[in-house]
Amino acid sequence: MSRYYRSSGEVLIRIIIVLVMLFVCVTTLYPFWYILVASFSEPLEVVRAGGMMLWLRGFSLYAYKEVFVHRLFLRSYYNTLVYLTFGVATNMFMTTLAAYALSVKGIKGAGAVMKVIVFTMFFGGGLIPTYIVVDSLNMVDTMWSQFVPYAINTYNMIILRTAFRGIPDSIEEAATIDGATPFKIMTMIVLPLSLPSIMVIGLYYAVEIWNSYFRALIYIRSDTKYPLQLILRQVLLSNAMSQQDMAFVDTNIGLTVKYATIIVSTVPILMVYPFIQKYFVKGVMIGSIKG
Repeated sequence: MSRYYRSSGEVLIRIIIVLVMLFVCVTTLYPFWYILVASFSEPLEVVRAGGMMLWLRGFSLYAYKEVFVHRLFLRSYYNTLVYLTFGVATNMFMTTLAAYALSVKGIKGAGAVMKVIVFTMFFGGGLIPTYIVVDSLNMVDTMWSQFVPYAINTYNMIILRTAFRGIPDSIEEAATIDGATPFKIMTMIVLPLSLPSIMVIGLYYAVEIWNSYFRALIYIRSDTKYPLQLILRQVLLSNAMSQQDMAFVDTNIGLTVKYATIIVSTVPILMVYPFIQKYFVKGVMIGSIKG
């Protein structure tokens, strides 16, 4: 009898957990579902609905047509891909080198350097000094301003350093005895064994660059160099757009155009997650617990 009551209690707890998780999933996914449905609906029907939408109100691709014919949209997509490619390459190259150098045991001064790096997590120069540095290097209104000043994220570097330090010393010592150089040890042993953490850090950098608009807002002057998120920001904040673009956000189609812009800019980065998911939990746990 006691076993029966225990199993009934377990079933009840499981039901409650399932219901709570379903509620969380619905409240989390509904905003995205609403934007997706509204972007394919008739513009006037979306305006009339004004509230919850569970399915299409008519069917129209007009909003997507307006998005793709925007004079800067495709150009901004190209700019974002360029910033993403060069940015992630620069970030991973600099972060990996710094993390490996600071993870090697026995290097004199590594502890002091690490303390200086950690200090930058709590105290920074601020926006104005950073802008002066970027301007003095003649990087204002260039693609370099979008990733060179942000070459290393201290938090990501510490995670990667911790993952490197979690590799057994015996493996590196055996490679050293066999005549392997530090560079070969890093490329042939350390990096393959730390692949989950490297993939996760690369994803962090990619999402940060893809979602970034503040960098371009500060350093980019030419609208032909704007990234995608800055164009998206202009569309969402239609009152900040120029008179030439005001027709792009007509009172009748403004909502669906905004929703279509959000979908087009969000889907590509969402498509990356399934390929990185198997590394995600393992990579974060390795980089945050070991060492």
